[in-house]
Amino acid sequence: MKKTSVLLASLLFCFSISYSQDVIRLQSCQDDLISKQVDSLKGLYGKDGFVLLKEASITMESEFEMPVIVPLTQGSWYQFVFIGDYSSRLYEVRMFDWNEKQVIYQQKKWGDVDGNIISYSYIPKLSEFHMMKPVQVNKKKKRNLCGYVMLFKKTATNDSASITPKL
Repeated sequence: MKKTSVLLASLLFCFSISYSQDVIRLQSCQDDLISKQVDSLKGLYGKDGFVLLKEASITMESEFEMPVIVPLTQGSWYQFVFIGDYSSRLYEVRMFDWNEKQVIYQQKKWGDVDGNIISYSYIPKLSEFHMMKPVQVNKKKKRNLCGYVMLFKKTATNDSASITPKL
C-alpha cells in the first residue's frame, strides 16, 4: 500500500512537471534616462490634448517580445509609446487586433535620432482588445533590459474632429 501511494505521488509529480508552462512575470525596472524621456513625453502629449491611460516599466530580455493587451474603443484616437533600453541596437513594436491581424509595425535602430523611442497613433475600427508586442535587441545585455510602455487617448474637444493623427 505504501509503495503504491509513493508510486502514485511520483507519477502525479512527473505529470505536473511535464505539463507545466513557463509564465512571463511582469517586473518593473528603473532607468534614469528612460524616466526623463517619460516625463518629457507626458508633458508633450498632455499639451496636445492626450490623457495618459496606462503606463508600465517592464524588465525585458533581448529578442523576446513582451505582450501588452489593451482594450480600445472604436473611433477613439490613441497614441502608443514604447521606450527601450538606450544600449539596445534594435527596437520593434507590432500591434495586432483581436483577430490577430497585424495593424501596426514600426522598427527603430540605435543610430536613429529618436532611436530608443517608438511612438505611433492608432484609431481602431472596432471596439476590441489589441495586443502590442514590443521587443528590443541588445548584444551585450541579454537580460534585465528596461522598457517602458504608455498608452494615451485624445480627449474630446470641439476642434478635435478636424485634426487627423500623424501616422
